[in-house]
Amino acid sequence: MTSPFKSSPYRRRHDLEAGGRSTDDESSGPFDILSTKNASIERLRRWRQAALVLNASRRFRYTLDLQKEEEKQQILRKIRAHAQVIRAAYRFKAAGEQANGNTELHATPTGDFGIDQDQLSTMTRDHKFDFLEQLGGVKGLSDLLKTNNEKGIYGDDADLLKRKNAFGSNTYPQKKGRTFWMFLWEAWQDLTLIILMVAAVASLVLGIKTEGIKEGWYDGASIAFAVILVIVVTAVSDYKQSLQFQNLNEEKRNIHMEVIRGGKRVDVSIYDLVVGDVVPLNIGDQVPADGILIIGHSLAIDESSMTGESKIVHKNSREPFLMSGCKVADGSGTMLVTSVGINTEWGLLMASISEDTGEETPLQVRLNGVATFIGIVGLTVAFLVLVVLLVRFFTGHTKDANGRPQFKAGKTSVGDAVDGAIKILTVAVTIVVVAVPEGLPLAVTLTLAYSMRKMMADKALVRRLSACETMGSATTICSDKTGTLTLNQMTVVAAYAGSKKIDPPEKKSQLSPKLSSLLIEGVAQNTNGSVFIPEGGGDVEVSGSPTEKAILVWGVKLGMNFDAVRSESTVIHVFPFNSQKKRGGVALQLPDSEVHIHWKGAAEIVLSSCTAYFGENDNIEPMDDEKALFFKKAIEDMAAGSLRCIAIAYRSYEIDKVPVGEQELSQWALPEDDLVLLAIIGLKDPCRPGVKEAVQLCQNAGVKVRMVTGDNLQTARAIALECGILGSNEDAVEPILIEGKVFREYSVEEREKHVEKILVMGRSSPNDKLLLVQALRKGGHVVAVTGDGTNDAPALHEADIGLSMGIQGTEVAKENSDIIILDDNFASVVKVVRWGRSVYANIQKFIQFQLTVNVAALIINVVAAVSSGDVPLNAVQLLWVNLIMDTLGALALATEPPTDHLMHRPPVGRREPLITNIMWRNLLIQ
Repeated sequence: MTSPFKSSPYRRRHDLEAGGRSTDDESSGPFDILSTKNASIERLRRWRQAALVLNASRRFRYTLDLQKEEEKQQILRKIRAHAQVIRAAYRFKAAGEQANGNTELHATPTGDFGIDQDQLSTMTRDHKFDFLEQLGGVKGLSDLLKTNNEKGIYGDDADLLKRKNAFGSNTYPQKKGRTFWMFLWEAWQDLTLIILMVAAVASLVLGIKTEGIKEGWYDGASIAFAVILVIVVTAVSDYKQSLQFQNLNEEKRNIHMEVIRGGKRVDVSIYDLVVGDVVPLNIGDQVPADGILIIGHSLAIDESSMTGESKIVHKNSREPFLMSGCKVADGSGTMLVTSVGINTEWGLLMASISEDTGEETPLQVRLNGVATFIGIVGLTVAFLVLVVLLVRFFTGHTKDANGRPQFKAGKTSVGDAVDGAIKILTVAVTIVVVAVPEGLPLAVTLTLAYSMRKMMADKALVRRLSACETMGSATTICSDKTGTLTLNQMTVVAAYAGSKKIDPPEKKSQLSPKLSSLLIEGVAQNTNGSVFIPEGGGDVEVSGSPTEKAILVWGVKLGMNFDAVRSESTVIHVFPFNSQKKRGGVALQLPDSEVHIHWKGAAEIVLSSCTAYFGENDNIEPMDDEKALFFKKAIEDMAAGSLRCIAIAYRSYEIDKVPVGEQELSQWALPEDDLVLLAIIGLKDPCRPGVKEAVQLCQNAGVKVRMVTGDNLQTARAIALECGILGSNEDAVEPILIEGKVFREYSVEEREKHVEKILVMGRSSPNDKLLLVQALRKGGHVVAVTGDGTNDAPALHEADIGLSMGIQGTEVAKENSDIIILDDNFASVVKVVRWGRSVYANIQKFIQFQLTVNVAALIINVVAAVSSGDVPLNAVQLLWVNLIMDTLGALALATEPPTDHLMHRPPVGRREPLITNIMWRNLLIQ
């Protein structure tokens, strides 16, 4: 799926380590590859052509099928073009009907609902706004679908079943995976094995003919048995890997999301979505099905995945149609689901293309280089042995068991001569089978597939195979603070309102009535969360992001009746929270036509826009220097105690200055000056248990942990000290502890000079994170980055390994990442590093094991063939060696779990040779 962040404008031109040369041809050789993260299909094709491949289907078993990839792109283009043509035709027809005054369309009831699926699909697919208006707009449509625009559907099992029966479920038929017999057929296609089977049949026929059926079947049958065994074992291991890849694919597609059912927000799988569902949309989400916008605030959708054009489309009541598969680029809103699964264009698209998980990983590419070199050596040796043995045989130098020459010119029968020649040919072919290490690239796949399955148990879902091995080379991890190093379970523990500290923070009696009512109004209206009070009594259920939840819970404790407060005023315009500006706002119209504008955001940023505060007896006092200092000191004290500080402020506004039209309103910039400070609150977000040990483990392993956060410097410093990223207060000096703004203003040279020292960056914008990643990579680091927001996508894409958060992460962040951390925990990131190192160590063990056997078998046969004209290891024995070495050896060594000592050595360098000097020493001695 394309995303606006897929092709980043920040790519460096001539950085080989980023796999980003300006042309592929500048590289010194096809195997000189360090990253496949952004490698072009052309480059992949060059790797294939460069490898001497006796059996391409086996060597490139789990790598991208380049032909299929091109076909997939063509299908995508066709479907998009088809959809555009149909839409244009319908619009043309509608325009003609309108000109003739013939615009009547009637909703046809289906089952329990007042409209059928075909009409719903046609309306959303062809953007039939006039039909929507005939139905009575969104309200009329939701009545036909028996749903409430605010409370959603009833949502019990019977209701869901009715909807699925009438409109289908949100799944699409997927192409079946390959069966075991297909893998058996592929394993059988190996050229060398086919030659051996032909040789086995010939040997069987000649053996029976010359020695009789009792004695003569041994050779041929045993070769055939060994070949069949190799084929079956290969097919079984490949089939098991394919099942693992399928399961991981299913997991990747299973997006969890919030929907409103029965008045409360519930978390459901994308597969359980039904027509009539009301879905809240926020920046970074994927539109889960086709639908109609109920209400939107500055909602902008990136439709590139459907149209192929990276154009951001703004949605409003005149343009309310939403297509599944698209991403929310900005703003927020709620949508009514009108079509799901195969009835959407996205469903059609996904059903028609199968997802190939294949990709070349750098290790596979390097091993293809090694295997190619050894393959050439093996073929040369086999040819030499063939020539030497044939010459010796036909010149009478090869003796039988009784010491007589096996071939005498004119005396030996043709059958015996052919039999002898076939045996020699079998030996040569078998040498090729043993010498060409096709198991090398396959061992990588086995290791990666095994590691991927095990990493799932360790709460890491791998989206890109190569990330497993790259993680073993990581030298630095740039981690988010909130939710990764901390628990993301926030509670309000300190509050300053009016001119004093409120202790405890929910003590309503310390607030004046006017201040209390304004605070509650701001908390209830300026939020993306919701409060649900069960009808039969019981605990209040609060939903939203952890920050929103904490503030709403605080509001409830202050006596807020969420639904009542929200019904007292009308929302005119919303400025959704923005990580660049670090604040969000809302404009409200009250019953007396008064307008209030509420802001909420980073404490010091909102405070700098305040010119007044609430004093005693509801008086609004001007913000003098002394009071500003008091509030700044309060923020510093809370931040030093590792609290996240948020300020809530408001201002009144003249109604005649508010824009009138929908177009003007959507472009209205909410006034953010002359604010009146209502409160500053401190939210406690405790450190995750085990984070300090995980950070320590990374540091011991030579991996530097850096914290990049949007929170203010003092909070960042307190958490960094708690987590062990900073050793002591003495370390908390610039540039070790730096503000995003300061780093941003450095020149490129200064950035590269200081970047090594930076451990904590506070008040950083997403662009600062990107600049940090670029500077680190330029300095030769292999960078892993964690992120959860849409704005983290460029940094996740730019990093060597992007790790997104499975719980708090947006779909855009996950789409641009290589690994999804399912529990949002930093300790899981460290487990990924362990697995990455384990992959590399296991591959090195396998190379050492295989090459030792290869070299030994080759040397023994060559020396014996040249000196005595006979080979001590016959075809059957060599096949058994090959079976144990290639398949069983790969399985045994590839599935070795990681050990603790892996985290006591430095990271594997990018340019470190695959076969180290120690390995060469062991190999040659053994």
